[in-house]
Amino acid sequence: MTQQYHLSSTQARKIVLHAAGLARPAQFGKGIEAVFKLIDHLGFVQIDTNYVVERAHHHSMAARIPDYKMEWVDELQADGRIFEFFTFAAGYIPMEEFRFSLPVKEGFLQRRPSQTPQEISLMDKVLDRIAREGPLMVKDFENDRPGTSSGWWDWRPAKVALERLYYDGRLMSTRDKKFQKVYDLPINLIPTDIDTTLPSPEEFARHVILRSLKSLGIAYTKDITWRAHYAKDHLVKATLEKMVKAGEVCSVAIEGLNTGPLFMLPAYKNKKITLSGDAFILSPFDILNVFRHRLKDFFDFDYQIECFVPAPKRKYGYFCLPILIGDTFVARMDAKAERKKGILTVHNLHFESLTLSQPMLDKVIDALKNFAAFNKCRSIVITKSNNKKYLKAIKENL
Repeated sequence: MTQQYHLSSTQARKIVLHAAGLARPAQFGKGIEAVFKLIDHLGFVQIDTNYVVERAHHHSMAARIPDYKMEWVDELQADGRIFEFFTFAAGYIPMEEFRFSLPVKEGFLQRRPSQTPQEISLMDKVLDRIAREGPLMVKDFENDRPGTSSGWWDWRPAKVALERLYYDGRLMSTRDKKFQKVYDLPINLIPTDIDTTLPSPEEFARHVILRSLKSLGIAYTKDITWRAHYAKDHLVKATLEKMVKAGEVCSVAIEGLNTGPLFMLPAYKNKKITLSGDAFILSPFDILNVFRHRLKDFFDFDYQIECFVPAPKRKYGYFCLPILIGDTFVARMDAKAERKKGILTVHNLHFESLTLSQPMLDKVIDALKNFAAFNKCRSIVITKSNNKKYLKAIKENL
């Protein structure tokens, strides 16, 4: 029987936060190289188009990298060091791992419904135009929608063709200054020294396991396999069992937590981790927050992003952001950056049921100020809170 490695709940939280890059500010340094190191460590930084506050990928990086500049991501992509594609969602991935995107592209292709001759012809024409003219956007194609748009996902045929070519790997994308996709041929974006060979199923499975555990620290099997759920015929579960038996992955038990099997990398067995105790305002799409069950199990924090919840059923607000101090979630805030006015409006600042010391409140205040500046807001307006004492102290120091 495989020996389990036993951890206290405090040890487990430290490992999870260190893996997420949240043990302390500047865990990966500063400047553009810190951005690359963060993406290289996590293997994937999720993109989301929601613009209530600054977009998720910038938010995740700014939370970890002091004086973060948003143009650094574009520079890294222009230099061929990162690219955009899918794991469990769209995100930025180190270019050196391009070959591991190929099974995902195969998975998308195999799931695609049969296409009509007209659809195939349109895709060929799109590819031909980009090959001849260079990078193009949806707006560069005729508005070939047969009628008026009926909503977000009522895409024009040219948009459908572009996205299908992107998903199956015949096109790649970058972004313009307005965050619109710019489509190009892979040969124009992939450096010549990058390995583009298709990994074997077992290679891909090993990659998924190691990458998941590096960014999650401690994970359930379902957390690990989720990273591969768009790929077909992967062997993640079987490979994980082999790696545990070989000692490449540890089986973990956490004190007081009676759940399914947990796993981590052996490097964390004797690693000494110190948390700075700083406050972090986090994106709902941060790697720490995307799996709600992990927040509940490891941090006793019941969290849900409520933009997908009908308005009458929301408890905390449309786009609620978790606030972490050390290894404890202390609050959540529903915020909106009113950029033209230069105001960060906090519709609801909800504190968890715990007592905050003055130094902890000071850290929340500093985090609020930094978050407002990051969102290009000069002032902060808080309209509602469940704790009048804390709210008064914060308003007096903003």
